Amino acid sequence: MTADPKPERAARLAARYRVAADAEATVRAYTADWAAFALWCQARGVAALPAAPELVGDYLAELGEGYARATLRRKVAGIARAHRLAGQSLDTRHTAIREVLRGIGRTHGDPPKRAQALTTPEIQRLVAVCEEDLAGLRDRSLLLLGFAGALRRSELCGISVENIAWKPRGIELLIPRSKTDQEGEGQRIGIPQGQSVATCPVRALKAWLQAAGITRGPAFRGVTRHQTIRDGALTGEALRLILLKRAQQAGIRATLLEPLSPHGLRAGFITTAYRAGVPDEEIMGHSRHRSLTTMRSYVRRSRLGSASPAGKVGL
Repeated sequence: MTADPKPERAARLAARYRVAADAEATVRAYTADWAAFALWCQARGVAALPAAPELVGDYLAELGEGYARATLRRKVAGIARAHRLAGQSLDTRHTAIREVLRGIGRTHGDPPKRAQALTTPEIQRLVAVCEEDLAGLRDRSLLLLGFAGALRRSELCGISVENIAWKPRGIELLIPRSKTDQEGEGQRIGIPQGQSVATCPVRALKAWLQAAGITRGPAFRGVTRHQTIRDGALTGEALRLILLKRAQQAGIRATLLEPLSPHGLRAGFITTAYRAGVPDEEIMGHSRHRSLTTMRSYVRRSRLGSASPAGKVGL
């Protein structure tokens, strides 16, 4: 009598779905975090799996002030994920872990670093330095679409031609999966034509796709120095380097607390929309935020100007 293959198949499917439960970028970060922890354990001659909470606490203490608290918490999550996939458990709320994290925060702290909000004036400066060759057309489209769509880095890099629906007055963009849509149901946003030809995200996207001859697959790809188009989608790191290059050309400088990153396109849209008086619920609908508190974390920066009480005391 042969064994029923159904239980084995179900187990394989369950294992595959457990791996797919997190977004791809999150999985990459967790995998790197686990590898670093495993190497640390190997160097000390101790087993990484299963790991006692005290061992994880020692690891965090050794990392200490070199990382922001959010990064340390993510590292704990990565270690816990590796345990779950192996059928083990790790109590991430154990005192040995929780108190070390609190102690690091109280001892070293870390001023919140938020991506510099690239508002409309900065976007205009960035696209003005983009040439009319393939790389310039791509970069202009990237910057304008990332801003107008309030897109996350992974969303912008992940756009496929099949996700774009062309409308008489703009485009409808399907985002198959995002940070707040972990089930992969997909979210749609509308991006209208811009008032100015120079900064119209719809015209810029069409110009890039036509010049590059891209009719399917990844919308944004690498361009070689010989002006040939690569097959694969741009990586998040490639997008960051493009932004840094264009910012340098445009004379836009980063600060310690507000570094330049692709997230600044999203932050810039939200900040600009708030300054323009767009209601919170409309901004959240477009940016796909579920939390008003999170969305308003971008807004606080916009109050540093004339709207701040300090700007109304006659200084």
